[in-house]
Amino acid sequence: MPDLALPGSLVVLGAVLVAVVRSPGGRTEATWSVPAAALVVALGWVTPREAASTLGRLAPTLAFLAATFVLARLADGAGLFQLVAERLARAGRRGPEFLLGAVAVAAVAVTSVLSLDATAVLLTPVVVAATRGRADRDRSVLATVLLANGASLLLPIANLTNLLAFEQLDLGFTGFAARMALPTAVAATVITLGCRLLGGERPVADGAPAATGPAGGPHGFPVAADPTPSTADAGWVAGGLAVLLVAFAAAGAAGVEPAAVAVVGAVVLGAVGLVRRTVSPAEVGRALDPGFLAFVGALGIVVAAPAGLGLTHRVAERLPAGDGLAALLVVAFGAAVLANLVTNLPALLVLLPAIGPHRPALVLAALLGVNIGPNLTVTGSLATLLWRRVVRAEGAEPARHRFALVGWATTPVALAGATVALWATLPAR
Repeated sequence: MPDLALPGSLVVLGAVLVAVVRSPGGRTEATWSVPAAALVVALGWVTPREAASTLGRLAPTLAFLAATFVLARLADGAGLFQLVAERLARAGRRGPEFLLGAVAVAAVAVTSVLSLDATAVLLTPVVVAATRGRADRDRSVLATVLLANGASLLLPIANLTNLLAFEQLDLGFTGFAARMALPTAVAATVITLGCRLLGGERPVADGAPAATGPAGGPHGFPVAADPTPSTADAGWVAGGLAVLLVAFAAAGAAGVEPAAVAVVGAVVLGAVGLVRRTVSPAEVGRALDPGFLAFVGALGIVVAAPAGLGLTHRVAERLPAGDGLAALLVVAFGAAVLANLVTNLPALLVLLPAIGPHRPALVLAALLGVNIGPNLTVTGSLATLLWRRVVRAEGAEPARHRFALVGWATTPVALAGATVALWATLPAR
């Protein structure tokens, strides 16, 4: 019955998200999304042509995502995160404020350049090690994940949601960064202050060494880096990433797709890593994580079902008129609520076609909502779920009420402040 198609497609989407969040048996996300995508196609809720079109639109984003996975693995194999650990240890000896500030800077930098997943999976164990035995540990551990989400705004490569929105914006790499610089600074400041004031203190048992987890963590990243990295190896990776950022800016001016630059950069740096033996071919293959890429592609098809069956139209009808501050706030907070109901990625996949390509200010506001908003709940972002796996393996998970207190206190303020900052930087009309 056609009347049941939209509710049925929403049930399928909800079932996939619940299965991914619970991830029983440690199965990959694709285990749930790929059969669901096949189901919505078999039921006729998405035609084969629409499914192929969805995958075609997502292809550059998936290529970009795979490249960032490889770059993050190269950075870890070369010892870049071990150098970060040394800097955090030095900051910790100077006092709690210096440590939290250093963690915040590291989280924003790693998130901006290597994505929020790298922060959740690779930086988190470093922060746990640097804070083990400290009464103020929860502040830094919470700041790591809250900034991974809330500060993943500066560059298109910082978050998968940014990559999806970037395709619908006519800003270019540097234009995107310029538009999002002030909102990122506001959100990061609010979140860091919230962790400082509300993160709490508690005695920590310090008898056991940090757990490292299995070799090859989520998305193919190891949970623990090589304990004897070479400074030279870390240097060439850092230099390569800096060159790559310049290449992104230049490519945008020349009209070259960012995905092409990312893939070339990953291939070149990967070849250097193989020659220098900081990474193995098997590790590169695991870092590509075809299972997660299949999950993203299949999820796009699953979301296309309710979107095509009327959800997009209903959302579009409820969008505010214009792009003034009130409209931006409505969209940003609405996107935040949706992200916490269905997680950030499906939320944006629903919002982007509803907003359309001719209202870039609302697209950016929605992006603020799905990046900052997920800090309200542990299930709002896939990166938060990855972080939770790591801190549980390390025996360093903050109390649930502490996560909720800091998240609920900082998220509305950070989102409102970032939205006002976005509005202030929009070109005058």
